[in-house]
Amino acid sequence: MREFARIEGKPACHCGVFGIYGHPEAAVLTFYGLHALQHRGQEAAGIVSSEFVAEKQKQHFNVYKGEGLVADVFKNGSVLTGLLKGSAAIGHNRYSTTGSADNKTNIQPFVVNYKSGNLALGHNGNLTNFRFLRNKLEQEGTIFQSTSDSEIILHLIARSAQKDQIEQIREALRTVAGAYSFVLLTDTALVAARDPYGIRPLALGKMKDAYVVASETCAFDIIGAEYIRDVAPGELLVIDRSVLETGTVISSRIDDRPVQPHHCIFEYVYFSRPDSKIFEDNVDKVRRKLGKLLAEEAPVKPDSEDDRVIVISVPDSSNTATLGYVSKSQKMGYDVRLELGLIRNHYVGRTFIQPEQNHREIKVKTKFNTVKGVLKGRKVVIVDDSIVRGTTSKLLVKMIRDAEPKEVHFRVTSPPIKFPCYYGMDFPSKEELIANRCNGEIERIREDLGVDSLVYLSMEKLLEAASASETRQYCTACFSGVYPIPIDAEATKNQNDQ
Repeated sequence: MREFARIEGKPACHCGVFGIYGHPEAAVLTFYGLHALQHRGQEAAGIVSSEFVAEKQKQHFNVYKGEGLVADVFKNGSVLTGLLKGSAAIGHNRYSTTGSADNKTNIQPFVVNYKSGNLALGHNGNLTNFRFLRNKLEQEGTIFQSTSDSEIILHLIARSAQKDQIEQIREALRTVAGAYSFVLLTDTALVAARDPYGIRPLALGKMKDAYVVASETCAFDIIGAEYIRDVAPGELLVIDRSVLETGTVISSRIDDRPVQPHHCIFEYVYFSRPDSKIFEDNVDKVRRKLGKLLAEEAPVKPDSEDDRVIVISVPDSSNTATLGYVSKSQKMGYDVRLELGLIRNHYVGRTFIQPEQNHREIKVKTKFNTVKGVLKGRKVVIVDDSIVRGTTSKLLVKMIRDAEPKEVHFRVTSPPIKFPCYYGMDFPSKEELIANRCNGEIERIREDLGVDSLVYLSMEKLLEAASASETRQYCTACFSGVYPIPIDAEATKNQNDQ
């Protein structure tokens, strides 16, 4: 879900989506699913449920959404049990950009009523031809209610000449390009769709007789649903009353054109939860392997038999990779010990939500603090998943230096980030990335961060950790600049306005 502004700090994914069909407490389960997906978006949340109204003999869509965390938006439990009635529902967590955080019209799911009935939509990803389509639709008289590219899909569906609603949806999906995982709710079905490149994750599960779809499988775990499989790249799934009776999900292709999928490798590096299974692999397993391969490429050795290396993670996203780094270092015969050198305060928001630079240091300190007794006099290795601007990393190094370690070494479980993402991860502009500011020179980045050594994981080892092959390929555009899906020229030209 693209919005026209930009942020700073760690990369962020715009959204998390969830859908369920065939359960009497659909909205309640959607709430818990969104709660598990909270890391994918913290600015707003919404749920739409579909209820059959006997007096009117037709379906009615109930909507509730607002700004804030899931627990805050739905703090009044009666909303879930009283207002959001029905056996089908979809939900959405929104990560907004700074300039549009207060634009409530962008909060999803979007809901419309048109010639074919009710329709609700939740979207994770970015449409790469959205500016072209938006301009075209506006010139033809379309009036937009939001600044989100997701709304384009609704207009394309409503304008379709197809009689069948699923065919309207399919036609709209064939018109757009880019990265998308959609959940749609109609009067009769839950629809899930994933772009042909499979950039963003989307999984299918089952809970007794009900079916669920979600951005990550951790949303299944919280409600006791069983993971069935991933929604395949380019697949359109329809779950309706007949599916509950037969137990067979209606599956078809969005488009018959052959496309080589390219999953977003950054989902493994940073964004997905380690307890999730995405792209048919466990995130925890991949992250541990990232740490192990980094230890092979860039070990930090004790200076003597009496010397001991302390390895610390930047919590929480690098915790798992740090375990891999330590275990591999120990297997290689080095006296290396995992320590909790940085403590994270989980009761503050992410530091990039409020970007004023004059308050950056105090904001980092409200989020992290050092355990000085662990670090003093030690050779310290910091393991992190990525370095974006370098601002937070530099301040963390300064905090660790204040604890008087012997040395400070930095290890990163991904290559340098050099390029913006147009497929659903929100990065700063290219000029603001530290790897570009330093012309890709690792030594200059090392000096800027103030560490004794700095090593990034190589692209080769990154792909090895993710089990890349001819049939299992990944999008590495933020590292390599190679974009598998063509980008709207206007989107690249106006990158700083996103």
